[in-house]
Amino acid sequence: MKVAFIVRPNLYDIAGGDTVQIDQTANWLRKLGLEVDILFSNAVIFHDQYDVLNFFHITRSAAILLQTKSTDKPVVVSTIHCPYGDYDKYGALSVRRLFAAMSEDAKDYLRTTSRWLRGREGIPLNYIWTGQKHSINQVLKKADMLLPNSLSELNRIKERYDCPTPYAIVTNGINPDKFVYNPNEPKDEKLVISVGRIEKRKNQLNVIRALSNTDYKLVLIGASTPSQQSYYQQCLDAAGPNVKILNRIPHDEMVKYYQMAKVHVLASWFETTGLSSLEAAIMRCNLVITDKGDTRDYFGDDAFYCEPEDIESICSAVDLAIKAPINESLAEKILTEHTWQKAAEQTLAAYQSLL
Repeated sequence: MKVAFIVRPNLYDIAGGDTVQIDQTANWLRKLGLEVDILFSNAVIFHDQYDVLNFFHITRSAAILLQTKSTDKPVVVSTIHCPYGDYDKYGALSVRRLFAAMSEDAKDYLRTTSRWLRGREGIPLNYIWTGQKHSINQVLKKADMLLPNSLSELNRIKERYDCPTPYAIVTNGINPDKFVYNPNEPKDEKLVISVGRIEKRKNQLNVIRALSNTDYKLVLIGASTPSQQSYYQQCLDAAGPNVKILNRIPHDEMVKYYQMAKVHVLASWFETTGLSSLEAAIMRCNLVITDKGDTRDYFGDDAFYCEPEDIESICSAVDLAIKAPINESLAEKILTEHTWQKAAEQTLAAYQSLL
C-alpha cells in the first residue's frame, strides 16, 4: 500500500506537535510495510501514484478541497482540530480582544486568505465567498474517513459542522525507546519544566508570571515562533532569576531535563493532547495541564488541572503536583495505550477498512 501524507507547507519551518505526529506515524507505518510519502499541500501531487490520500488539519479545508476536486482516491483526514482557545479573550493587547467576538471559522478564514494573498497556498476561488465553515462541511462530505486523536475532538467537530463521515480514533503517542526513565536517578523536588514551542497558545507567559521569584526552578524548553517574537520578548522580560528559557535543545539533553524534573507544566489555552505531557509522564514527571481541549481523554484524573488565565491557579496546581508522589500508573497506561506504534496500527486498520 502506498500512502500520501499531505501536510501544511511550513511543517518543518515552524515545527510543532503535528510535525512529530506526522513524522512518527509515517515512520511506524513504514515499519508495518507501507510506503509513505510526506508531501506539501501546495505542491503538484500525482494522485494516481497512491492508494490513499491522507490530509492533516481539517481547518486547512481550502487546501484539501483544492487537492481533492478531481480525485477518485480514498480521502482520509487526520483532523488535528485545535482552536486557539480563549487567548483573544484574555490576551494583554486590546487589539487582540477584538478577535474574541469572532468565531474560530472566521479567524481561520482570515488566516487562509492571508496565506493565499501571500502566495503560500492556493484556494478554490469560491472559498472567498462561501467561507471556512462551508469549506469544512464540504471536506467532511468528501472524506471517506476521519482520524481524530480523541473522542472529545470528534465530538467537537460534530457539534460545529455537518459530519456524516466514518471515523476511527487514532491516538497521539510517544516512542518509548527515546524516553527511557532511570528510577535510580532522584528527582529535583524544586525543578519545574515546560517543553513546547514558545507561542501564545502554549501560554508560557502566564506560567512565568506564576512561578517567577518563587522557590521553584522553572526551565522552559522550545523554539520561539517566528511570527510571535514580541510574545517571546514578553516572556524574557517577565522571567525572574529562577527562570531559564532555553531554545530547542538536543534530544538527549531534553530527556535529562525530563529525568530531573518533578513537574511538567503545559498551561495552554487549548490542547488536543500535548505531546510533551505524554513524554513527561513516562519520564515520571507529575503533570500540570489545561483542561481546555481534549486532555482529559488522555490523562483523566491523573493530572493536576489549572485555569490558563489564572496565575494563582497555575501556581496552586504546581504546588500540589510537587507534593504528590510520582504517578507510576499513568506512565504504564501511556506505555501501553499511547505509543506511535499503536497510532500506526490504528491508522493502518483504518486504511484497510477503506480498501
